Amino acid sequence: MGEKQQYVDALCAELRGRCAEQPHPLRTVYFGGGTPTILSIAQLSAIVDTIRAHFDTSQIQEATIEANPEDLTPQFLSDLRSLHFFNRVSIGIQSFHDDDLRVLNRRHNAAQAQAAVINARQAGFDNISIDLIYGLPGQDLEAWRHNLRQLESLPVSHFSAYSLTVEDGTMLQRQIELGKIVPASEQMALQHYYALLSWAAAQGFEQYEISNFCKPGMQSRHNSRYWDRTPYLGVGAAAHSFDGRCRRWNVADVQRYISNQEYDTEALSPTDAFNEYIMTALRTTAGIDKQMVPAEFKPFLQKAIGRFVAHKLIEDTPTHYRPTREGLLHADGMSAALFLD
Repeated sequence: MGEKQQYVDALCAELRGRCAEQPHPLRTVYFGGGTPTILSIAQLSAIVDTIRAHFDTSQIQEATIEANPEDLTPQFLSDLRSLHFFNRVSIGIQSFHDDDLRVLNRRHNAAQAQAAVINARQAGFDNISIDLIYGLPGQDLEAWRHNLRQLESLPVSHFSAYSLTVEDGTMLQRQIELGKIVPASEQMALQHYYALLSWAAAQGFEQYEISNFCKPGMQSRHNSRYWDRTPYLGVGAAAHSFDGRCRRWNVADVQRYISNQEYDTEALSPTDAFNEYIMTALRTTAGIDKQMVPAEFKPFLQKAIGRFVAHKLIEDTPTHYRPTREGLLHADGMSAALFLD
């Protein structure tokens, strides 16, 4: 039995063993955290069948599957639709430029990126999201704008745009260290971000989180639940879960997950929960809901946030503390300043 099938079997076993943790009907489902479309349709069907057998799926509003562009052939998408489960697809495009994709060491090319979106729409997916990356080496402002303009003719209702992060141990990091690639400057990445905001507004995309944009009403229901601290169940290697009080995370190593399904847990103190909420809420355009702040922490927050309000980084409304456009750029720093020890 191959490793992929062993993994699917372990994941289905975890679903069966943890279904009691989800007594309410499922509202959203997200197949992600990697490349689930490398699994066969039969393997995906086995996972879906397990979910249907052990969870109440009658009220699912959004079921997303992440995909690499090269996997989204018309036949694969047709087979995916035949499962009658997924109604949203999130495609890891990263760029519509071949040079960028080579820098990122991606397997697909620009033509496959465009074809993946078109194929998904023709297969019947009317809720399509893509990922883009800006601040790439060699990517000037016009190249980034050209990247964005590719979206104008594509049936995309949601996209995420991230500034490039160079991960340790990657080929990109080694090439930068050897001087073969020069990373974009912070100033250039900032120019890309402001160009992104202008283009998105002109095209009718609403920013609802620092990196996420959507057509009206098309925000990711699933990801939004992470940001407002709604409990969720995560299964599979490296998956995280949250029940409202405790966090659980599964071992990341696939073989250890298959063998033992090891995991760790952490009970959150009221202070931990407050800090987490501040950190996630300040990344959204909605901001901090004052009703979500425990009474004992409200005096501290009201005092500490004053300097950010004074500098027009946060707007103080009757119901929320909302980061301004400039404030979103400083979300992490503001969060750190508002954390309780």
